[in-house]
Amino acid sequence: MTVYGYARVSSIDQDLRIQNAALQAAGCEVIRAEKASGARRKGREELEVLLTFLRAGDPLVVTRVDRLARSMKELQDIVHELKAKGVALKATEQPVDTGSAAGKAFLDMLGVFAEFESNLRRERQMEGIKAAKERGVYKGRKPSIDAAEVRRLHAEEKLGPAAIARRLGIGRASVYRVLGRQPEPAAAVAAASG
Repeated sequence: MTVYGYARVSSIDQDLRIQNAALQAAGCEVIRAEKASGARRKGREELEVLLTFLRAGDPLVVTRVDRLARSMKELQDIVHELKAKGVALKATEQPVDTGSAAGKAFLDMLGVFAEFESNLRRERQMEGIKAAKERGVYKGRKPSIDAAEVRRLHAEEKLGPAAIARRLGIGRASVYRVLGRQPEPAAAVAAASG
C-alpha cells in the first residue's frame, strides 16, 4: 500500500508549498501537484497520472476536497472512479474519509458547498463585467493578434496569408479574418502551385 497525495492551485502565481507540507505530514509517499483550474478535469495531467497509478487499498489524500474538484458532478465522478478501484479518499483539513459512512456524507456536503461557492464567484464576476460595460470601461480581452502588422505585411511586403501566419506565429485563418478574405480552397491552391 502506497499513500498518494494530490495538491492543486488554480493559477501560476499561487504556491503549492503549504499543501505539499500538509500532505507530507499526513504520510504521503508520492505527491502529484499541478497548477490548473479545478472547474474541469480536462487538462489536469497530474490528476490523470495519479488516478492511473492508484491500486486497491491505496489511500488518496488531499488537503481539501475542492483541490480535487469544484463541481459536484466532477467530484462524484472522481469518487466513483476511486471507489471502483478500491481506493479511499481522505482530506487532511476536513473529516472526509470515504471508508466510513460519516466521511462519505460529509464529502457530499462539502462538494455541494464547493459548487455553490464557485457559482457565487461566477455570478459576482458577471455582475462586475456588466457594471463595467455599462460604465464603458470593459472592452473584453485584449486582441492577441496585431491586426495592423498583418495588414502592413500584406500591403508593404506583399506576403501571402501563409507567410504572414508563419512570421507572426498565428493561424492562417486568423490572417484571413483580419484581411477580410475567405481562405482559398485547397484544390485551387494546389492547382495554382502546380
